[in-house]
Amino acid sequence: MYKNILIPTDGSELSESAASHALELAKLLGSKVTVLTVTAPWGAIAIGEIAVALPQSEYEDRADANANAFLKSVTDAAAKAGVACDSVHVRETNPYQAIVRTADEKGCDLIVMGSHGRRGIEGFLLGSETVDVLTHSKVPVLVYR
Repeated sequence: MYKNILIPTDGSELSESAASHALELAKLLGSKVTVLTVTAPWGAIAIGEIAVALPQSEYEDRADANANAFLKSVTDAAAKAGVACDSVHVRETNPYQAIVRTADEKGCDLIVMGSHGRRGIEGFLLGSETVDVLTHSKVPVLVYR
């Protein structure tokens, strides 16, 4: 049925739970997975009404370290479950675009993602990135809540 499942993660508790369920599904179906994390490109970061600009190399080092930690969490779980796994880190201002593009480029036929990420709210509303993926994806999207 599904041969390659895309698992976007931002390291949040919900995305980790979604990844765990996606790995269970992949194991049942004999699918491989592609795990993706997206970080914003270097630039000023707004904290309240104050914009802070880290030096580019420091920002990229921190972003890479965080991305690698997020990816490692899922790739380690995939290895433990016996599920083949690729990992991708993309720098993109709009995460949903990176998710939709990566699904296309990697030949993913299902996206499994949390209903909201680090910036999302708890409750009944879907996060904006999830809504945008649902709107623009050419493949089915399974939203984990």
